[in-house]
Amino acid sequence: SGSTGQPRRIRRTQASWIASFAVNRRFGIGPGARLAVLGRLVHSLALYGAVEGLHLGAEVHLLDSLRPDRQRRALAARRITHLYATPAQLRLLTEGQGHCPDLRLVLVGGSKLDAGLRRALAEMAPAAAIREFYGAAEASFISIADEGAPENSVGRLYEGVEVSLDPAGEIWVKSPYLFVSYAEGDGSAKWRDGWLSVGEIGRLEEGFLYLSGRAGRMVTVADQNVFPEEIEILMLSLTGVTKAAVLPVRDALRGTVLVAMVQGDPSAEAAILASLRAELGALKAPRALFWQVDWPVLASGKTDLRVLEARITWPA
Repeated sequence: SGSTGQPRRIRRTQASWIASFAVNRRFGIGPGARLAVLGRLVHSLALYGAVEGLHLGAEVHLLDSLRPDRQRRALAARRITHLYATPAQLRLLTEGQGHCPDLRLVLVGGSKLDAGLRRALAEMAPAAAIREFYGAAEASFISIADEGAPENSVGRLYEGVEVSLDPAGEIWVKSPYLFVSYAEGDGSAKWRDGWLSVGEIGRLEEGFLYLSGRAGRMVTVADQNVFPEEIEILMLSLTGVTKAAVLPVRDALRGTVLVAMVQGDPSAEAAILASLRAELGALKAPRALFWQVDWPVLASGKTDLRVLEARITWPA
């Protein structure tokens, strides 16, 4: 399920996954490796990681039945070498205690890691390399970022992937890894002459792919197109912010303005707002922060934006 929580059931061929298994063998996934997934197998990243590990001959550990603190202990006790996880799962995992000295590679999908989470991962598993994948259930892998990728990019194109950008910056993909169709109903992905789009807007610079955000979340503020995801990534780099979601609200004076739902340290609010205005300007920066004690998430671990939207109080 995506950010709306609506489940997507898709059809894809065995060959589309096996083709990427062959590419990912380079990560040392195979006999002798011990691979773990944290999520349930109804979610595409966990299912993919488990099936890939089995196909390549690794020992696979399913840890979804354990609490995050016990998952962390299991990684160490079972001497896990490879881990597939989302940033939401890793954030809970890194709140525990103990090191994972045998972990050699963390494969991350779902969204970008923020700087704070990356530091926490390095402390938990100092010997582990991190590889961030950008993709979607419908497209599988699109790009991969290693330690040489620019901080704000999602890396270079994954092996066998072609990308084309239309005049609006929408990303269209062609590769051996694409899905066939939705199993029922319609989803967000669309086809055009053999190319697939999942509605992301971005750009290619010097061989690296950069994302602006989903076309469906783009809002217009003072005649400027703004992608909330870009602001959320910036906020997660600021001291005092552990979780953030930027949302549009109707404003009687200005039409549309942005606010941010935040979890972290409320005493840092003035500094956070000042940093956002300095970096983004007065029009694009969120005008208010709403501090959350609990953070609503979907079954996939992604933020439940609809629940957060219902909590906003703003004069219309």
